[in-house]
Amino acid sequence: MNHPENLKYTKTDEWIRLEGDVAVIGVTDYAQDQLGDIVYIELPWDGGEQLDAGAKFGDIESVKATSELVSPVSGQVIEANAELKEHPELINDSPYEQGWMLKIKLNDPSEVDQLLSAEDYLRHLQGR
Repeated sequence: MNHPENLKYTKTDEWIRLEGDVAVIGVTDYAQDQLGDIVYIELPWDGGEQLDAGAKFGDIESVKATSELVSPVSGQVIEANAELKEHPELINDSPYEQGWMLKIKLNDPSEVDQLLSAEDYLRHLQGR
């Protein structure tokens, strides 16, 4: 499975990529593989919502299961990936690029330091 080195990860299988003071968030290749084919996603489509680290920000449904999405950091949603409304399968095809979910303006950039590196995330997965 693919887990890019330039990202940070959570134990709940979300990833984050920093773009200045904005965090781009999605689910990992591992998560989408475990879920199976993604058929629906619910996100804060309109933006503006304030999220706390560890708070639910949406749901993702596959042919196998439904799972909650958890924010790795605190901040204000500035954009949701509108393409996922009509094409949630982009998460299966490209979880780290086209399948991104949210962009959040960070409240506290130091929260990112608490997340896992790619190496730490792989060790976490091996311990499951």
